[in-house]
Amino acid sequence: MSEQLRVPTMAEYMAEGKQPEVLFWVGCAGSFDDRAKKITKAFVRLLNKANVEFAVLGTEESCTGDPAKRSGNEFLFQMQAVTNIEVMNAYEIKKIVTACPHCFNTIKNEYPGLGGNYEVVHHTQFLKGLLDEGRLTIEGGQYKGKRITFHDPCYLGRANNVYEAPRELIRKLDAELVEMKSCKSRGLCCGAGGAQMFKEPEQGNKDINIERTEQALETKPQIIAAGCPFCNTMMTDGVKGKEKEADVEVMDIAELIANAQDL
Repeated sequence: MSEQLRVPTMAEYMAEGKQPEVLFWVGCAGSFDDRAKKITKAFVRLLNKANVEFAVLGTEESCTGDPAKRSGNEFLFQMQAVTNIEVMNAYEIKKIVTACPHCFNTIKNEYPGLGGNYEVVHHTQFLKGLLDEGRLTIEGGQYKGKRITFHDPCYLGRANNVYEAPRELIRKLDAELVEMKSCKSRGLCCGAGGAQMFKEPEQGNKDINIERTEQALETKPQIIAAGCPFCNTMMTDGVKGKEKEADVEVMDIAELIANAQDL
């Protein structure tokens, strides 16, 4: 934990006339939300450990426009998207990794129509690749035998059919992966998608995040694993709502892998 995190910017790479292997798109949550910053740091520690040549945009990174688009402001979305695309195209970015499925989905599927064509991967896919290539190994068995259930983020799972990468990482921890009754293509939203993250829910009988947390708790997990900062917040709130925070942790996959590395 004591070592300094190396987080170079694209501007620094450009000044040296070099290109990184991958651009790490941090996203608004990963940059500003105190809980999500821990996920960002865990992922950076893994990138450093694997000697991945990566860079961030730093202050040149702006919101992808996902919340604006989902809440119906197409004009604002296009303004934000085009600004980001101009920056990334100027740097000749080819490959992007992000820990946020909302950023992942937007850059992967909606930026091409505005002139932004990149290879975009979710951080669970990227970490799986590093493990498969032997650039990263999982030591330390602190999660061995732990009951872990994985909550599928909407924009990772049903929107982009990425189901196996996060589950394979959980298995590599020697943990016991327990599935909720609504999982994979039948997964249930945490309640934060579609820009709902930034407003109070409408009146109803029960909040979606409580319903989803109840499904997770039915599996009697020790850890609810997430792959999205929004999901992390909603599931954490759900666990608190059920007064189970002493028994159940909500952790991002990157944090689990980093902890297993004793990073």
